[in-house]
Amino acid sequence: MAMHNMSSYNTGPFTLSGIPGLEHYHVWISIPFCFIYLVAIVGNSILLYLIAVENSLHSPMFFFLSMLATTDLILSTTCVPKTLSIFWFGPQEISFPGCLTQLFFLHYSFVLDSAILLAMAFDRYVAICSPLRYTTILTPKAVVKIAIGISFRSFCVFVPCVFLVNRLPFCRTHIIAHTYCEHIGVARLACADISINIWYGFCVPIMTVITDVVLIAISYTLILCAVFGLPSRDARQKALGTCGSHVCVILMFYIPAFFSILAHRFGHNVPLTFHIMFANLYVIIPPALNPIVYGVKTKQIRDKAILLLFPKWSQ
Repeated sequence: MAMHNMSSYNTGPFTLSGIPGLEHYHVWISIPFCFIYLVAIVGNSILLYLIAVENSLHSPMFFFLSMLATTDLILSTTCVPKTLSIFWFGPQEISFPGCLTQLFFLHYSFVLDSAILLAMAFDRYVAICSPLRYTTILTPKAVVKIAIGISFRSFCVFVPCVFLVNRLPFCRTHIIAHTYCEHIGVARLACADISINIWYGFCVPIMTVITDVVLIAISYTLILCAVFGLPSRDARQKALGTCGSHVCVILMFYIPAFFSILAHRFGHNVPLTFHIMFANLYVIIPPALNPIVYGVKTKQIRDKAILLLFPKWSQ
Protein backbone atom coordinates (compact mmCIF):
# COMPACT_ATOMS: atom_id res chain seq x y z
CA MET A 1 0.00 0.00 0.00
CA ALA A 2 2.87 2.36 0.81
CA MET A 3 4.43 1.68 -2.58
CA HIS A 4 1.08 2.29 -4.27
CA ASN A 5 0.66 5.63 -2.53
CA MET A 6 4.21 6.65 -3.39
CA SER A 7 3.79 5.83 -7.07
CA SER A 8 0.52 7.75 -7.19
CA TYR A 9 2.40 10.98 -6.55
CA ASN A 10 3.93 10.69 -10.05
CA THR A 11 0.64 11.01 -11.93
CA GLY A 12 0.35 14.80 -11.90
CA PRO A 13 1.89 16.99 -14.60
CA PHE A 14 4.74 19.43 -13.97
CA THR A 15 4.70 23.10 -14.88
CA LEU A 16 7.75 24.62 -16.58
CA SER A 17 7.85 28.27 -15.53
CA GLY A 18 10.65 29.58 -17.77
CA ILE A 19 13.63 31.73 -16.77
CA PRO A 20 13.12 33.05 -13.22
CA GLY A 21 13.33 36.83 -13.01
CA LEU A 22 13.08 37.35 -16.76
CA GLU A 23 9.41 36.48 -17.27
CA HIS A 24 8.62 39.95 -18.65
CA TYR A 25 11.37 39.59 -21.26
CA HIS A 26 10.45 36.11 -22.48
CA VAL A 27 9.02 37.38 -25.78
CA TRP A 28 12.17 39.36 -26.55
CA ILE A 29 14.43 36.47 -25.54
CA SER A 30 12.48 34.19 -27.87
CA ILE A 31 13.56 36.16 -30.96
CA PRO A 32 17.28 35.21 -30.91
CA PHE A 33 16.39 31.75 -29.56
CA CYS A 34 14.04 31.09 -32.49
CA PHE A 35 16.60 32.38 -35.01
CA ILE A 36 19.45 30.30 -33.57
CA TYR A 37 17.23 27.21 -33.47
CA LEU A 38 16.34 27.66 -37.14
CA VAL A 39 20.06 28.01 -37.93
CA ALA A 40 20.70 24.74 -36.07
CA ILE A 41 17.90 22.91 -37.91
CA VAL A 42 18.85 24.22 -41.37
CA GLY A 43 22.62 23.92 -40.86
CA ASN A 44 22.57 20.36 -39.56
CA SER A 45 19.99 19.28 -42.15
CA ILE A 46 22.18 20.63 -44.98
CA LEU A 47 25.18 18.88 -43.45
CA LEU A 48 23.32 15.56 -43.30
CA TYR A 49 22.04 16.00 -46.86
CA LEU A 50 25.51 16.74 -48.27
CA ILE A 51 27.07 13.78 -46.48
CA ALA A 52 24.27 11.48 -47.71
CA VAL A 53 24.34 12.47 -51.41
CA GLU A 54 28.03 13.19 -52.01
CA ASN A 55 30.14 10.08 -52.54
CA SER A 56 33.32 12.04 -51.76
CA LEU A 57 32.03 12.55 -48.22
CA HIS A 58 31.43 8.85 -47.57
CA SER A 59 34.34 8.38 -45.18
CA PRO A 60 34.59 7.60 -41.45
CA MET A 61 35.22 11.25 -40.51
CA PHE A 62 32.03 12.43 -42.21
CA PHE A 63 30.06 9.45 -40.92
CA PHE A 64 30.91 10.52 -37.37
CA LEU A 65 30.12 14.11 -38.32
CA SER A 66 26.67 13.00 -39.51
CA MET A 67 26.18 11.29 -36.14
CA LEU A 68 27.14 14.55 -34.41
CA ALA A 69 24.67 16.52 -36.55
CA THR A 70 21.87 14.03 -35.80
CA THR A 71 22.60 14.12 -32.07
CA ASP A 72 22.66 17.94 -32.14
CA LEU A 73 19.24 17.95 -33.79
CA ILE A 74 17.93 15.63 -31.06
CA LEU A 75 19.50 17.77 -28.32
CA SER A 76 18.06 21.08 -29.54
CA THR A 77 14.67 19.71 -30.61
CA THR A 78 14.22 17.98 -27.25
CA CYS A 79 14.30 21.33 -25.43
CA VAL A 80 13.91 24.38 -27.68
CA PRO A 81 10.32 23.97 -29.00
CA LYS A 82 8.98 23.66 -25.44
CA THR A 83 11.16 26.60 -24.39
CA LEU A 84 9.76 28.77 -27.19
CA SER A 85 6.19 27.84 -26.23
CA ILE A 86 6.96 29.03 -22.67
CA PHE A 87 8.41 32.29 -23.99
CA TRP A 88 5.39 32.90 -26.22
CA PHE A 89 2.46 31.58 -24.18
CA GLY A 90 3.62 31.54 -20.57
CA PRO A 91 4.26 28.58 -18.20
CA GLN A 92 3.56 25.24 -19.85
CA GLU A 93 2.50 21.92 -18.40
CA ILE A 94 4.38 18.75 -19.20
CA SER A 95 3.22 15.28 -18.18
CA PHE A 96 5.39 13.14 -15.94
CA PRO A 97 6.14 10.63 -18.77
CA GLY A 98 6.85 13.57 -21.07
CA CYS A 99 9.21 15.05 -18.50
CA LEU A 100 11.05 11.73 -18.17
CA THR A 101 11.31 11.45 -21.95
CA GLN A 102 12.71 14.96 -22.29
CA LEU A 103 15.07 14.36 -19.38
CA PHE A 104 16.39 11.16 -20.95
CA PHE A 105 16.98 12.50 -24.47
CA LEU A 106 18.60 15.68 -23.12
CA HIS A 107 21.23 13.84 -21.10
CA TYR A 108 21.57 10.93 -23.52
CA SER A 109 22.38 13.42 -26.30
CA PHE A 110 24.98 15.09 -24.08
CA VAL A 111 26.81 11.84 -23.28
CA LEU A 112 26.53 10.66 -26.89
CA ASP A 113 27.89 13.97 -28.21
CA SER A 114 30.92 13.49 -25.97
CA ALA A 115 31.45 9.94 -27.25
CA ILE A 116 31.15 11.07 -30.88
CA LEU A 117 33.80 13.76 -30.32
CA LEU A 118 36.07 11.03 -28.92
CA ALA A 119 35.42 8.86 -32.00
CA MET A 120 36.24 11.82 -34.25
CA ALA A 121 39.46 12.44 -32.32
CA PHE A 122 40.41 8.79 -32.82
CA ASP A 123 39.62 9.10 -36.53
CA ARG A 124 41.95 12.13 -36.85
CA TYR A 125 44.64 10.35 -34.83
CA VAL A 126 44.65 7.37 -37.19
CA ALA A 127 44.45 9.59 -40.30
CA ILE A 128 47.44 11.72 -39.28
CA CYS A 129 49.60 9.40 -37.20
CA SER A 130 49.03 6.18 -39.20
CA PRO A 131 47.80 7.30 -42.64
CA LEU A 132 48.93 4.14 -44.42
CA ARG A 133 46.86 1.97 -42.07
CA TYR A 134 43.78 4.25 -42.07
CA THR A 135 41.65 2.15 -44.42
CA THR A 136 42.60 -1.10 -42.70
CA ILE A 137 41.89 0.20 -39.16
CA LEU A 138 38.72 2.21 -39.83
CA THR A 139 36.92 -0.21 -42.10
CA PRO A 140 33.16 0.24 -42.62
CA LYS A 141 32.56 -2.68 -40.24
CA ALA A 142 34.79 -1.10 -37.56
CA VAL A 143 33.06 2.27 -37.94
CA VAL A 144 29.62 0.68 -37.50
CA LYS A 145 30.86 -1.16 -34.40
CA ILE A 146 32.17 2.11 -32.95
CA ALA A 147 28.85 3.86 -33.66
CA ILE A 148 26.83 1.08 -32.03
CA GLY A 149 29.24 0.88 -29.11
CA ILE A 150 29.16 4.59 -28.23
CA SER A 151 25.37 4.73 -28.68
CA PHE A 152 24.87 1.74 -26.38
CA ARG A 153 27.36 3.11 -23.82
CA SER A 154 25.53 6.44 -23.71
CA PHE A 155 22.20 4.65 -23.24
CA CYS A 156 23.56 2.51 -20.40
CA VAL A 157 25.16 5.49 -18.66
CA PHE A 158 22.01 7.53 -18.33
CA VAL A 159 18.97 5.24 -18.49
CA PRO A 160 19.34 4.40 -14.73
CA CYS A 161 18.68 8.09 -13.97
CA VAL A 162 15.23 7.78 -15.53
CA PHE A 163 14.37 4.93 -13.13
CA LEU A 164 15.87 6.87 -10.21
CA VAL A 165 13.55 9.80 -10.93
CA ASN A 166 10.56 7.56 -11.65
CA ARG A 167 10.79 5.98 -8.17
CA LEU A 168 10.57 9.38 -6.38
CA PRO A 169 7.37 10.68 -4.75
CA PHE A 170 6.46 14.26 -5.74
CA CYS A 171 4.12 15.44 -3.01
CA ARG A 172 5.13 19.12 -2.89
CA THR A 173 5.25 21.64 -5.70
CA HIS A 174 5.18 20.48 -9.30
CA ILE A 175 6.49 23.81 -10.60
CA ILE A 176 9.93 23.54 -12.23
CA ALA A 177 11.83 26.84 -12.33
CA HIS A 178 13.34 25.99 -15.70
CA THR A 179 12.44 25.74 -19.39
CA TYR A 180 13.00 21.98 -19.59
CA CYS A 181 13.19 18.91 -17.36
CA GLU A 182 16.71 18.28 -16.07
CA HIS A 183 17.62 15.32 -13.86
CA ILE A 184 18.72 16.95 -10.61
CA GLY A 185 16.34 19.89 -11.05
CA VAL A 186 13.37 17.51 -11.17
CA ALA A 187 14.73 15.24 -8.42
CA ARG A 188 14.99 18.19 -6.01
CA LEU A 189 11.21 18.61 -6.14
CA ALA A 190 10.73 15.19 -4.54
CA CYS A 191 9.76 14.73 -0.91
CA ALA A 192 12.28 11.92 -0.38
CA ASP A 193 16.00 11.36 -0.06
CA ILE A 194 17.68 11.99 -3.43
CA SER A 195 21.26 11.16 -2.41
CA ILE A 196 21.42 8.31 -4.94
CA ASN A 197 20.20 10.65 -7.70
CA ILE A 198 22.80 13.25 -6.82
CA TRP A 199 25.72 10.84 -6.57
CA TYR A 200 24.83 8.76 -9.61
CA GLY A 201 23.70 11.73 -11.70
CA PHE A 202 26.93 13.59 -10.99
CA CYS A 203 29.58 10.89 -10.71
CA VAL A 204 28.74 8.37 -13.43
CA PRO A 205 27.93 10.66 -16.40
CA ILE A 206 30.61 13.20 -15.44
CA MET A 207 33.32 10.59 -14.95
CA THR A 208 32.33 9.11 -18.32
CA VAL A 209 32.64 12.49 -20.00
CA ILE A 210 35.90 13.31 -18.17
CA THR A 211 37.32 10.01 -19.45
CA ASP A 212 36.35 11.12 -22.96
CA VAL A 213 38.04 14.49 -22.42
CA VAL A 214 41.27 12.86 -21.21
CA LEU A 215 41.37 10.48 -24.19
CA ILE A 216 40.61 13.35 -26.59
CA ALA A 217 43.43 15.41 -25.06
CA ILE A 218 45.85 12.48 -25.44
CA SER A 219 44.76 11.98 -29.06
CA TYR A 220 45.31 15.61 -30.01
CA THR A 221 48.63 15.76 -28.17
CA LEU A 222 49.84 12.84 -30.26
CA ILE A 223 48.35 14.45 -33.37
CA LEU A 224 50.18 17.73 -32.74
CA CYS A 225 53.46 15.88 -32.21
CA ALA A 226 52.94 14.09 -35.51
CA VAL A 227 51.86 17.26 -37.35
CA PHE A 228 54.90 19.29 -36.34
CA GLY A 229 57.07 16.39 -37.42
CA LEU A 230 55.76 16.53 -41.01
CA PRO A 231 58.42 17.73 -43.48
CA SER A 232 56.02 19.64 -45.75
CA ARG A 233 54.62 23.00 -44.63
CA ASP A 234 51.50 22.51 -46.76
CA ALA A 235 50.90 19.12 -45.16
CA ARG A 236 51.20 20.68 -41.69
CA GLN A 237 48.75 23.46 -42.57
CA LYS A 238 46.25 21.00 -44.04
CA ALA A 239 46.43 18.75 -40.97
CA LEU A 240 46.12 21.69 -38.58
CA GLY A 241 43.20 23.09 -40.59
CA THR A 242 41.34 19.79 -40.43
CA CYS A 243 41.95 19.44 -36.68
CA GLY A 244 41.17 23.11 -36.04
CA SER A 245 37.47 22.63 -36.72
CA HIS A 246 37.42 19.64 -34.37
CA VAL A 247 39.11 21.59 -31.58
CA CYS A 248 36.66 24.51 -31.98
CA VAL A 249 33.67 22.16 -31.73
CA ILE A 250 35.20 20.40 -28.70
CA LEU A 251 35.71 23.71 -26.86
CA MET A 252 32.20 24.92 -27.74
CA PHE A 253 30.73 21.71 -26.38
CA TYR A 254 32.68 21.06 -23.19
CA ILE A 255 33.24 24.56 -21.73
CA PRO A 256 29.56 25.59 -21.39
CA ALA A 257 28.52 22.02 -20.53
CA PHE A 258 30.93 21.70 -17.61
CA PHE A 259 30.11 25.21 -16.40
CA SER A 260 26.38 24.44 -16.36
CA ILE A 261 26.86 21.08 -14.62
CA LEU A 262 29.27 22.36 -11.97
CA ALA A 263 27.19 25.48 -11.32
CA HIS A 264 24.10 23.33 -10.82
CA ARG A 265 25.90 21.10 -8.28
CA PHE A 266 28.26 23.48 -6.50
CA GLY A 267 27.51 27.03 -7.64
CA HIS A 268 25.15 28.00 -4.83
CA ASN A 269 26.22 31.63 -5.26
CA VAL A 270 25.45 31.62 -8.98
CA PRO A 271 22.12 33.46 -9.54
CA LEU A 272 19.39 31.08 -10.68
CA THR A 273 18.46 33.42 -13.54
CA PHE A 274 22.00 33.34 -14.92
CA HIS A 275 22.26 29.58 -14.51
CA ILE A 276 18.97 28.82 -16.30
CA MET A 277 19.82 31.26 -19.09
CA PHE A 278 23.25 29.66 -19.56
CA ALA A 279 21.71 26.18 -19.52
CA ASN A 280 19.42 27.22 -22.36
CA LEU A 281 22.31 28.62 -24.38
CA TYR A 282 24.16 25.33 -23.96
CA VAL A 283 21.43 23.30 -25.70
CA ILE A 284 21.09 25.71 -28.62
CA ILE A 285 24.45 27.38 -29.35
CA PRO A 286 26.67 24.32 -30.06
CA PRO A 287 24.08 22.66 -32.37
CA ALA A 288 23.86 25.92 -34.35
CA LEU A 289 27.59 26.60 -34.53
CA ASN A 290 28.83 23.06 -35.26
CA PRO A 291 27.69 22.95 -38.93
CA ILE A 292 28.94 26.52 -39.45
CA VAL A 293 32.38 25.70 -38.04
CA TYR A 294 32.68 22.53 -40.13
CA GLY A 295 31.34 24.34 -43.18
CA VAL A 296 33.99 27.03 -42.87
CA LYS A 297 36.95 24.91 -41.75
CA THR A 298 36.42 21.76 -43.85
CA LYS A 299 37.10 22.37 -47.55
CA GLN A 300 35.09 19.39 -48.84
CA ILE A 301 31.95 20.53 -47.01
CA ARG A 302 32.52 24.20 -47.83
CA ASP A 303 32.80 23.52 -51.57
CA LYS A 304 29.74 21.24 -51.63
CA ALA A 305 27.67 23.70 -49.56
CA ILE A 306 28.52 26.59 -51.91
CA LEU A 307 27.62 24.42 -54.90
CA LEU A 308 24.28 23.54 -53.27
CA LEU A 309 23.30 27.00 -52.01
CA PHE A 310 24.87 29.22 -54.68
CA PRO A 311 25.10 27.16 -57.90
CA LYS A 312 25.81 30.28 -60.00
CA TRP A 313 28.96 31.03 -57.98
CA SER A 314 30.46 27.68 -58.95
CA GLN A 315 30.10 28.34 -62.68
